[in-house]
Parts: sequence; C-alpha cells; structure tokens
Amino acid sequence: MGKKREFPNTYVIIFAIILLCAASTWFTKGAVPQTWQVFSALYDGFSKQAGIIIFILVIGGAFWIVNYSKAVDAGIYSFLNFTSKLETNVFLRKIGVNNVIMVFIMLLFSLFGAVFGMSEETIAFIVIFVPLAISMGYDSIVGVCLVYVAAHVGFAGAMLNPFTIGIAQDMAGLPLFSGIEYRFFCWIVLTVIMMVFVLIYAAKVKKNPHKSIMYEADGFWREKVDIGEGKIEYYHNRSSWVSFGLAAVAIILFTVFYSGKCVIGIGLGHYSVPWLLPVAALLFILFSLLSLKKSVHFYILTLLCFAIVYLVIGVLCFSWYMGEISALFLALAILSGIACGLRPNGIVKEFLCGAKDILSAAMVVGLAAGIVIILQNGQVLDPMLNGIVAALDDAGSAVSLGLMYGIQTLINLVIPSASAKAAITMPIMAPFSDMIGVSRQATVLAFQFGDGFTNMITPTSGVLVAVLGMARIPYAKWVKFIWKFILTLIVIGFLLLLLTLFLTLPGF
Repeated sequence: MGKKREFPNTYVIIFAIILLCAASTWFTKGAVPQTWQVFSALYDGFSKQAGIIIFILVIGGAFWIVNYSKAVDAGIYSFLNFTSKLETNVFLRKIGVNNVIMVFIMLLFSLFGAVFGMSEETIAFIVIFVPLAISMGYDSIVGVCLVYVAAHVGFAGAMLNPFTIGIAQDMAGLPLFSGIEYRFFCWIVLTVIMMVFVLIYAAKVKKNPHKSIMYEADGFWREKVDIGEGKIEYYHNRSSWVSFGLAAVAIILFTVFYSGKCVIGIGLGHYSVPWLLPVAALLFILFSLLSLKKSVHFYILTLLCFAIVYLVIGVLCFSWYMGEISALFLALAILSGIACGLRPNGIVKEFLCGAKDILSAAMVVGLAAGIVIILQNGQVLDPMLNGIVAALDDAGSAVSLGLMYGIQTLINLVIPSASAKAAITMPIMAPFSDMIGVSRQATVLAFQFGDGFTNMITPTSGVLVAVLGMARIPYAKWVKFIWKFILTLIVIGFLLLLLTLFLTLPGF
C-alpha cells in the first residue's frame, strides 16, 4: 500500500509562494529579477514584522503564566456553571444559550473592527476564546471565528475605520467618513451573514464533534480545558495581595497623570472622557478585593479582564499599538506570576516556556512577510496594476467597478496593508472612476471590500498567520474551512457595490 500523501505545512506553502513571486519578476516587463533574495526574505520579513513578532512572543509568555495559575480553567468552569443556570429559562433554552452568547461576542468584535479598525489586537484574545469554544463543545475554528473573523468582517464593512476609509477617502479627495449611512447598511448585512455562517457551522460541530476538520488537532485544547471542580484547588496567599498592591499603585498613578488626556476619537468627533480612567481604576480595585476573597484564580482573572479593558481604553483614547499593548501584557505576566507565588526566576522560566511554545507562529509571520518583500523589491506591482487599469478603458461602469473591486481583492492577497494598498491604487483608481462615470465614493467602497475580505485567507497577512499559530490551526485546514465563506462575501460585496450605481445614496 502506498504511503499517504501529506498536505504541505504552512512553511512549505509560504516558501512556495515566495518562489512563485520571485519567478514572476523574471517574466514581468520593468521588474527587477529576484534570485538569491528568496533566502534573505526571511530576515527582511522578520525585520519588517518585528513589532508583531515581539507582540506574539509576549502574548505567548503572558498567557503561559496565566494558564500556569489555572485561572483560565477556573474561569471556564464558572462560566459553564453560569450558562447551565441560564438553561432553566424556557426562552433562552429554546433559542440556545450558547447561540446568544456567540452572537453577543461576534457583534462586539465586529463593532470593534468597524469603528476603530481592530485587527492585530485580536491575537491577544485567541488564547481566551479558543479554549472557551472548546469547553462549550465546539472547535478551535469557532473560537477564531468569534474574535478574528468577526473583527475582520467588521473591518471590511466598516463605517469609521481610519485605516481603510480614512486613508482612502483622503487620497480620493472625499470628505472624511462621508457616505456613512450606506456603509452602516453594508456592515449590518455582512455581520448578519457572518453570524449565520458561524452559528450553522458551530451547530454542526456541536451535534457531531467528529465532523470538525480540527477534531484530532484540537486534542491539545481539549486536554487544556479538561477541568472539573475537583481538579482546581482554590487557595489564598500573601503574594496575591502584593500583586494587587503593585497593580493598584500603577493604575492610580496612570489615572492621575492621564485622566485629563483621555479623549475618544470616533469618526470626525473627539470626545473628552476624563471620568473614564477613574471609573476603570475604581472598578479594578473593587473587583480585585472581591476576587481576592474567593481565591487567587479569580484575582488573576480580574487582572486579565482589566488588561483587556485597558487595552480597549488605550487604543480608543491614546492610540496604543503594539509597543504599548505588549507592555500591558508583560505587566500582566509579572503580576500574575507574583500572585500565584512564583519567584522572579520562576516567572522568567514560565514566560520563556510560553514564548518558546508560540515561537513557530512568530516565525511564520516573518516568513510570510517575505512574500511582500520579494514583490516590492522585484517592482512587479506597479506594472501589473497599470496594465490592468489600461484594459478597463472600454468597459462599462458596472463592469469597470467590478473589475476595480477584483483588482483590489487580488492585490490584497499579496499586500494586506490597507495604507500601502491605498497609496498604490487610489491615486490611479480615483481619477479613472471620474472618466467612467463611477462615483469616487463607490471606488473607495470597492477598495474597502477588496482590502477586507481576503485578509482572512491570504498567507501574507501577519495577523492571520499569527492567529492561526496561536490557535494551532494549520493554514491548509483554515483555507478548507473558510474559502466558501470568503467567496460568499466577495459576491455579496459586488452586489452591494452594484447598488451604488442604481440608487441615490447619501455621499455617493
């Protein structure tokens, strides 16, 4: 009997794409042929994605310590007890308590993606929601969908996303965030479709877990969440009070120095919220005192929850990015280690174990960035884009709009960065749209959809490969699961674009 063929792993797939991109530079007019650069692409990719790679390693180390404390296990067990009590409600039992919970989570993250462009931040949530999904009887794919897919569908159908709409409208000479009414409608349509897709898949896995393509691989997560009341020994210690004291002092100082600078920017509006940090600090102290009375586990869960709260506040009010969020989770690691009684050497040891455990995901991010490096160094994108745009001259408005949308979608497979893609395409697409009778607003919407949907499947997206690495989902299995959904979104996106040609819409 012949040996069963194995599907190439993520590293092999990405390196094959690098070779293919390098080969394309030899057959594209005006390109710079790439040869030995395929081997230096890993170093260049690591240099380019250093921020997200460090972020992944810090997240891995921080959550290893949190998991070491068994705090997540205690939280999941308490959550399952809470949901079982909700089952006594006839209405909730009929529609499914889990369905209500999943809809709420997806709605929340979709809003985050639509309002402030949540993307990289989803990485930090994977190690929370994947075990939660497993414990609820689903698989790791459902856990990724609840956070990552929800945020990126919101990102694609955003109303106020500064990284897509803001940049593209500015380059197209449009009023910032104009056309928000139709974009809000698009966001609702796309979010509802996403929820239906995820709920149907989740119900199938719940009914028969073996139908999940991740059933065997999820054995790792099932072992992690294989908990019971007798397996968790709740306890108290003095170290947790030391941790609380350090955290409280840090939060109070942060509140004193930054409360007056706390301003939330939503669209064109900026709203001063000096009360936000004092309220967050007061709630942290209150919940910490209550949780410390229960056990160290629940105090560490409080630390984790408020790390997420301050992450959201930092992003909304102070434009935090990788550096600040990494610092936040490093503090979480140290405070959690102190709380569960680890000495300094023990904290370092456990942190390094977590970083080592997630190192493969970080390496994939660096390798995937090499694809973009090869294409940029080979200078193949501009000649290809100009050639395609030239071919649109004789097409009608509907066909041209569809082709512009298709171009943006294809380019996103190799350049997932919204700002980079806007800089390349919008100076060409915006004037061209005037020539063919398509509104610039529709062109921006085509850019927005083209930028968003394929982010969830392209191997050049550092966020995607990082999320899959954290969730331990092979890229090939992810593609097998997600490709039909992505294709559906692309078709729906085209139909939503066509409506802009035949309806009178505000801002279009």
